[in-house]
Amino acid sequence: MSPTVHEIRNAIRATTGRFEREVDASFTKEELQAICEALGVGADDAERPSTTRMRRQIRAAVGVAESVETADDSTFRKADLRATADAVGAPFDS
Repeated sequence: MSPTVHEIRNAIRATTGRFEREVDASFTKEELQAICEALGVGADDAERPSTTRMRRQIRAAVGVAESVETADDSTFRKADLRATADAVGAPFDS
């Protein structure tokens, strides 16, 4: 059976040193920052970027978008989460 969006998010959280959540919830700003750090993106920013900027950076880093400028800044869909999980090495059942 295919993993749920919630299971994939929790796998990403655990891999990036965050706590898994019992309820289905989007990533917090701190969780997005942890994902960016795991991917090595956004390190040149003097202060923490906005959540939309971090989503764009993540999408570009994992190959969902060609660049930060062309990346979507909405919440992650299942395909985005799968690509992110693969990029950070988060284990989840396919």
